Amino acid sequence: MHAPRTRREFLAATALTPAVLALVARAADVPVASRLLFTSQGRTGLVTDDGAVRYLDLNRPNQVTWQPGPAFDDGRRIVLLSMEPRRDGPGRPFAEYYTQTPTHIWIFDFADDSLREICTRDRLAPFETPALLLSDERMLVQVVREGVGQIYNMRLDGSDARAFTRAGEGLPYGLSLSPDGRRVAFHLASPQGYQVWTSDTEGRDRTRVAADGEHLYFGTSWSPDGEWILYVDCRYRDDPGHDWADVCIGRADGSAHRVLTSGQAMWFAATYGNRETKGGGSNVPAWTPEGTILYPRRTPGARVAWQYQPDRADVDHFNRDFLPGEARGGTQIVRLDPVSGAETALTPSTPGVWDFRATALPDGRQIAFCRVATGQPPSLWIMNADGSHPRRITTGIDGQGADHPRWV
Repeated sequence: MHAPRTRREFLAATALTPAVLALVARAADVPVASRLLFTSQGRTGLVTDDGAVRYLDLNRPNQVTWQPGPAFDDGRRIVLLSMEPRRDGPGRPFAEYYTQTPTHIWIFDFADDSLREICTRDRLAPFETPALLLSDERMLVQVVREGVGQIYNMRLDGSDARAFTRAGEGLPYGLSLSPDGRRVAFHLASPQGYQVWTSDTEGRDRTRVAADGEHLYFGTSWSPDGEWILYVDCRYRDDPGHDWADVCIGRADGSAHRVLTSGQAMWFAATYGNRETKGGGSNVPAWTPEGTILYPRRTPGARVAWQYQPDRADVDHFNRDFLPGEARGGTQIVRLDPVSGAETALTPSTPGVWDFRATALPDGRQIAFCRVATGQPPSLWIMNADGSHPRRITTGIDGQGADHPRWV
């Protein structure tokens, strides 16, 4: 049986909108231990270690949205993705036209705020996105041509592109690199369903970690010891909107697959806002440095305000109606011990409040996450590792939302 493909073709991508306002704000009395990136209204925001919030000055012709990508090991540079005006829209279905949008890949240096475009040599297609940084010299890049996606291993200038996956075997994304830098984990939206695999950095020597036509396996990240892959399992036949999933781990050598939660306990397809501020994007669980797992746990019977409509064609990669009167419950951030199965709540369970996108500082001392009330745009928060001292950092540009936090 085939898993639906167009519904989640770019589930990891953020539906961002153009921003024309340059904003520099200050988060009052908020100590932050490291650079924290986030997105707001198509711009990339930065929270510095002294608590300042600013938006990167990335003014380039015809680039309307920006997203942070992989970070270099030096902690000073990151890869950024920009997009020209989207080619999909009214009368132009997402699945057909979105990947006709030209993209550009850049390196941004925090030391001097410099910006340099990369992956310009021997360009393979208008739509190319950074998938995984392998070293200071090479990167895995997703390339989509005529609706068919592949991953290529190429030099940072775009030359010497070598196929990591084959055309027609499915769209690969959700890539992550093992701690030793030798193996890549990814999920493959294949004709046989969404599957989790590992391979070497050239796409060879593959090992299947999880595959079942009745399950949508999505997202990958390696445990700190490199032994396990973290991903989610969505029962897509019962949940065509992919609202919920269970948290899973599998041995990197393919010898074990364990489902750590039950009842589709995790909020998977985050949706938020009202008709004017609607947005979202996939939630995935995250490892902490000590080897526990952070994920957004639903309350029993939770129901989102944006209800997926399975009986009509999905032409906008959203396909939902705003029904706030039908919303129930919420989500909270919990810490899950994959060995004992014990769960510790880090944020309260409050009806109408949805906590999500938890990510731990590399030293483990702090956790960034997003919080959103039903029908409202999300805000960016930070708390201590034990859940204490939660504080709101920003609500984004013009209060229109802050999402997708990540530490650098």
